[in-house]
Amino acid sequence: MKVLLINGSPRANGNTHAALAEAARTLEAEGIEAQIEWIGNGGIRGCIGCGKCKEKGDDRCIFDDDRCNALIEKAADANGYLVGSPVYYAGANGSLISLLDRMFYAGGSLMRFKPAAGLACARRAGTTLTIDQINKYFQINCMPVASSTYWPMVHGRVEGEAQADAEGMRAVRNLARNLAWMLKSFEAARAAGIGHPEAEGGPMTSFVRQDLLGE
Repeated sequence: MKVLLINGSPRANGNTHAALAEAARTLEAEGIEAQIEWIGNGGIRGCIGCGKCKEKGDDRCIFDDDRCNALIEKAADANGYLVGSPVYYAGANGSLISLLDRMFYAGGSLMRFKPAAGLACARRAGTTLTIDQINKYFQINCMPVASSTYWPMVHGRVEGEAQADAEGMRAVRNLARNLAWMLKSFEAARAAGIGHPEAEGGPMTSFVRQDLLGE
C-alpha cells in the first residue's frame, strides 16, 4: 500500500515538507510506502471549467504544461493521500488550490473512496481554515478523512522551526498512524468481500428554478 504526500509549498524543503517527511517516516514504520511529491514553484494553471476532461473521459486535464497530469497519474497508483500547505492570507497556497481544482475535476474518480487528510504549516494563525479548505476536496469525493489527536498543523516561520513544534509533530505522527490503520482496515474489508458503497447518482439542480426563467 502507498500514500501519496503532496507538498503544496513553493519551498521544496521548508516547514511544510518537514511535516510531510515526519508523516512519511511514521507511515513507513507502519509498513506503508510513502512518496512525497512537490508541486514546484513554477506557474500552475487554474481550472477554466471547460469540461474537456469530462468529454474525453481520460482522467486528464486538457492543459499539460504543469504538474497536474503527472500528479493525477501518481494519485491513481496510491491508496491514500496527505496534502500539506503553508498558510497564505489565512488560506492555502493559491498554486496548490489551482492544482487541486484540476486534479479533482479531471481525476477525482481515481481517488474516490481512498482515505486522505490535509495538514497545514503557519507562522501563527490560519491553519484550521487551511486544513478545512484542503479536506473539502476529499469530502465531496467520497473520500474518508483521517483524523488525529489535534488539528494536524505545525508552526514555524523560517526553515527548520517546525521540527521544534513538538505538539504539532506529534499530531502529524498520530494522523499518519490513523491513516495507516484506515488503509489496513480497508484492505482487510476488501479481503473479506466488503467493498465500498455505490454513490447514488441523479439530476443536478441549482437554486434557479428553470420554470420561472421566462417570467
